[in-house]
Amino acid sequence: MRQFSTALQTVLDSGEIEYTFLIKLSFNSNYYITSNSYDVVYGGNTYLADSGLFNVDSPKNSTVVDRESYTIMVADLLDEMLAEFKINVVGKSVEVYLAFKDASGNLLLTEGDVIKVYKGTVDKPSISNDFEDKIATLEGTSPMSDLDLVRSFITSKDGMDQKSDTDTSFDEVYSGNEITVKWGKV
Repeated sequence: MRQFSTALQTVLDSGEIEYTFLIKLSFNSNYYITSNSYDVVYGGNTYLADSGLFNVDSPKNSTVVDRESYTIMVADLLDEMLAEFKINVVGKSVEVYLAFKDASGNLLLTEGDVIKVYKGTVDKPSISNDFEDKIATLEGTSPMSDLDLVRSFITSKDGMDQKSDTDTSFDEVYSGNEITVKWGKV
């Protein structure tokens, strides 16, 4: 069970929960974005309020193994995301945190107070431009995205030599070797 700090537990027990997103995009350059109305310093990094954060998926808690993706949308006013997408951001790291506000409206920013709600990699970046808004959409992979991954493995001496020259476990596997197997009762 997840343990929360006393300050965070007090906020959660109050029933009136206010939070802000802190998003770290580790692309070719690092981007620190917040949904807060002012810049936030957390973990030695300054998360910028005027970074164009447009929309963030709400945190989801699932009791089953699924392949849900996580979407972040950023207004790309200065073509920074477009430039990053051209260089390639697929497989680059994305981290999303929630920082909560106490009863006085102050952000709780100690390590035990900020919750990581998503960590993954970019799977499908896209830019949409309707001549009024240019939005960069980052779809992150879920931790279970590799469930449908298929990797072939050739069961032959040559196939094993591609993995290890010293492994001799497949030396006797070769074409033309026939085996008769009797099924059922003998």
